[in-house]
Amino acid sequence: MMLGGTELLVLVATRPVDFRKQRTRSPAFVQQALGADPYSGAVYVFRAKRADRVKLLWWDGTGVCLMTKRLKAARSAGRRSRTA
Repeated sequence: MMLGGTELLVLVATRPVDFRKQRTRSPAFVQQALGADPYSGAVYVFRAKRADRVKLLWWDGTGVCLMTKRLKAARSAGRRSRTA
């Protein structure tokens, strides 16, 4: 459970990840790729390669919580729009 008024650490991965990984492998990915503790209470944010989905992973004290959100318009900060 996330409580208001408490400090919350949010870590965002800078590289896209493979969203086909199962939920049980996600904590291991946090440990190996980010060198972080997936059970610390921090929220880890990952994006898909096409930037059309994000995945949030956190430990709420009772288990690993996983939220996946499909984004309506996939836009990356690295992409530039072309104007005629």
